Amino acid sequence: MSTIIPFHGVRYDTTVVGDITQVVAPPYDIIDAAGQKALHDRHQQNIIRLELGLDQTGDGPTQNRYTRAALTLRDWLKSGALKRDTEPTLYYHTIEYTAPYAPPGSPTKTLTGILTTVKLEALDSGHIYPHENTRSAAKTDRLNLLKSCHANFSPIWSLYSDPRGAVMGLLEGAVKGKPAQVDFRDDVGFRQQLWAVTDPSVLKQAIETLRSTPLFIADGHHRYETALNYQKLRRQEAGSPAGQQSYDSVLMLLTALEDPGLTVLPTHRVTTTPLPPYDHVQSLLSATFDLQEFPFTAATQVATRAKFIEAMRSTGQTIPVFGLALKGDHRYVALSLKPAHRPSAQASPRAKLDVSLLQQLVVATLCPTQQEQEAILYTKDDHEALDWVAKGTGTGAFLLNATKVNEVQAVATAGERMPHKSTYFFPKPLTGLVVNVMEG
Repeated sequence: MSTIIPFHGVRYDTTVVGDITQVVAPPYDIIDAAGQKALHDRHQQNIIRLELGLDQTGDGPTQNRYTRAALTLRDWLKSGALKRDTEPTLYYHTIEYTAPYAPPGSPTKTLTGILTTVKLEALDSGHIYPHENTRSAAKTDRLNLLKSCHANFSPIWSLYSDPRGAVMGLLEGAVKGKPAQVDFRDDVGFRQQLWAVTDPSVLKQAIETLRSTPLFIADGHHRYETALNYQKLRRQEAGSPAGQQSYDSVLMLLTALEDPGLTVLPTHRVTTTPLPPYDHVQSLLSATFDLQEFPFTAATQVATRAKFIEAMRSTGQTIPVFGLALKGDHRYVALSLKPAHRPSAQASPRAKLDVSLLQQLVVATLCPTQQEQEAILYTKDDHEALDWVAKGTGTGAFLLNATKVNEVQAVATAGERMPHKSTYFFPKPLTGLVVNVMEG
């Protein structure tokens, strides 16, 4: 159902560029303007100059950040700053990290994955499943870059089911006892390691093991749809040539759904428009939810907050539970959905999601207008959401538990898309560890 294709990856030669930490970058879509400029200034061969170049005065159709990226890529390949590996390769990649917002002293987690190219499949093929909607402006930007450079600088991150860990076990066995070819701590202290696996028998086994396995896009929907659009353009230009072409595949990081190193963060909602006082909120929600109050004083706020969050997390393992805090109100409230209002077993996977229930039963009730909903702020940090309300930046906080990976899988398999701001997979793979420069 999915076809992985070991490829001749293009990687930085550290004997030419120096310290690898100076030339890699986070994913382009989480970099703000200040971060873009800082990475651009950090090193003359930072990958940002290819993936997210700066606009310049006088740019036009024939000279712009996309054409500059193409020229820069050719220059770096010619100078040896970037070198193509000589053998077809799968890249075994690990990221050791501390989960965001984890209590001090929490153990580290390790995400494992394979960097590979994957044959492009239509999104309705039943081979590769999306779970998010996309925006046309972002796809236009990525298509302009792909048409200019004929390269994937950052991997799409996809998930597959492998309860027994057969694929990763195969790769781990191939690299056991061998030092990583790339091994460093990135800007936030995560340990990034990479091994190149070239043994033909291992590659063949990995291909065969994954052949019957569908993929679920975790991150990179815009890039995947762009790759499909680019493939269509190239086929039209070439007259639909026979055989597998370099533009018929795309760079991906593949991770098992069952990987204990995979983290999904919730995305909390913070309102900025006026909300009713608590008594009114209580009357609006009490028919649908059981409300558990956690009153606090200045002296007990920290301890009460910890107890409230823990209650929300533990109860949320079995039933839909949300957290509520209102500006000027000295209590936290856990909202547990009453049995009569819980989705039936026959409901669609999307309708069963906490984020769907929150939108339908809480947000739409307390923020009924589009204007109010468009003014909502988002954060992945429990404490930031509650602090924004305490400091008056927000008028109310709606806290969620994280969407479960199997819920994303169910939504995607059913052909549905997740609601807005419902998943944040972590840790994001860096850009620049391995690049797919299309041949031919």
